[in-house]
Amino acid sequence: MKRAVPQRALWLATAAAILVAGSILLSNFLRNADRGLVCSFPPVFSHISSGSSGDVKGELAEALLYYVTTPQIPQQSRAEIQLTFDVLRRRSPCNFLVFGLGRDSQMWAALNAGGTTVFLEEDKEWYELVLKDNPFLRAHYVKYRTRLDEADKLLKGYRAEPECRPGQADGIAGLQHNGGCPLALVGLPQEIYEREWDVVMIDAPKGYFPSAPGRMAAIYSAAVMGRGRRGEGETDVFLHDVDRKVEKAFGLEFLCQKNRVGATGRLWHFRIPKARPNETTSGTTFC
Repeated sequence: MKRAVPQRALWLATAAAILVAGSILLSNFLRNADRGLVCSFPPVFSHISSGSSGDVKGELAEALLYYVTTPQIPQQSRAEIQLTFDVLRRRSPCNFLVFGLGRDSQMWAALNAGGTTVFLEEDKEWYELVLKDNPFLRAHYVKYRTRLDEADKLLKGYRAEPECRPGQADGIAGLQHNGGCPLALVGLPQEIYEREWDVVMIDAPKGYFPSAPGRMAAIYSAAVMGRGRRGEGETDVFLHDVDRKVEKAFGLEFLCQKNRVGATGRLWHFRIPKARPNETTSGTTFC
């Protein structure tokens, strides 16, 4: 639904300011930073029309042009976007995994200019529609094994499943070949398992009707990825729509209140530490 013109004008001004500032900051960062510290894996080339993933100014210019000329605006509020932008400003260029394609996808890719941003989308029709207008986005169509109306059962029953427990399910092995855990995301594109994800945004899949996949598996898998991180450092995870029961409950269960470092509007920011080899847990909970 379109919003009033004054609000759209405000958004365009804000987007322009963020993107211009981001261009300056990221350009300076790329010139001056120690490349060995900014990302666990070096960025790879993507099929962006302006050139390689290192063409920072080109990516930002394309995004600015898109938002100036489209009637659509991102789903998140300015304050919510700012929370993620501050982290990307610090960590970019990095590996950024986004659950969901939307009106804000080009913005997220541009704010991680020079890095690798990958989107996962479960709605085939929407996936094709977004990529038709934005063919340079790096995205995959994926399927989920969960249903929203199973959320309570999954939350209460996962502790009884040995394959789902922390320590045994941490890292790639805890996802890629873990069909025994109904919350583990199996069958994803290989690059999702091969990369070390520095920042994760969970803004999908759909979670507002009973047969929708819900975000239970995405939240669980983000926790497993962060705990099983192979390199040093922590994983920044953003969870949107925490005003909803399932997102809030699963976020607290797997991403943990003790790891929450920021919040605004309907967005929570967690910083997931790498699980230590000698870490002791109850064996049944993540927190």
